[in-house]
Amino acid sequence: MKDALGAVQSVLVLGGASEIGVAIAAELAGPRHATVVLAGRHPDALDAAAAQVRSAGAGRVETLPFDAADTDSHEAFAEKAWALAGDFDVVVVAFGLLGDQAEAEAGGDSAVRVAQTNYVGAVSISLVVSRRLRAQGHGTLVVLSSVAGERVRRANFVYGSTKAGLDGFAQGLGDSLAGTGAGVLIVRPGFVTGRMTAGMDTAPMATTPEAVAKATASAIASGKELIWVPGTLRFVFAAFRHLPRPLWRRLPV
Repeated sequence: MKDALGAVQSVLVLGGASEIGVAIAAELAGPRHATVVLAGRHPDALDAAAAQVRSAGAGRVETLPFDAADTDSHEAFAEKAWALAGDFDVVVVAFGLLGDQAEAEAGGDSAVRVAQTNYVGAVSISLVVSRRLRAQGHGTLVVLSSVAGERVRRANFVYGSTKAGLDGFAQGLGDSLAGTGAGVLIVRPGFVTGRMTAGMDTAPMATTPEAVAKATASAIASGKELIWVPGTLRFVFAAFRHLPRPLWRRLPV
């Protein structure tokens, strides 16, 4: 549970080796040397992430195996995670696959893998986690959405559609938790420079994992339910959202 000053004392990151997830854990853990549990598929990457979070000032740091696509394992995973920490002030859903749009359109199971991880896996573990946050009577589930889901672009419509679905799910989940002490924070970053976007042309108003982390920590502290990073994207996509489809299709996006 948060301390008397409202500082986070326990964090669970699902997708614990992701750059944004690690940055959020580091940002939240430092002030009170919080306990952090990093969960993911690749032990070596988790160990490196754990070292980074420790260097940022975290106290106890643990790692756990977690596979978003293996939904049958999610309840057992949550049992292990809560056994390690007792409870969690913040749980971050930070995993996801960008995928390759051309490969997805060409056939095979590429699109299905992206959908299973980004949407099905996220829905499954979010429901498992939210039941525990509701039972403990406190905690914030941070869902990393994307501006890509606000108006799905033809250039990455598989990825964008998964984020659109996840964003809608997270809004409904947040509504269902109202009054329980637990809540959901939806984070909609724009283009984030990092491993996932390496080799891609940088989009306007690009951001960094560290900037997303600082905005997320601030939003948790103030009790917000939705943020855009950077904030100016809120106004850009307010306009994009209402463009007629024939005009939207002509834009180089």
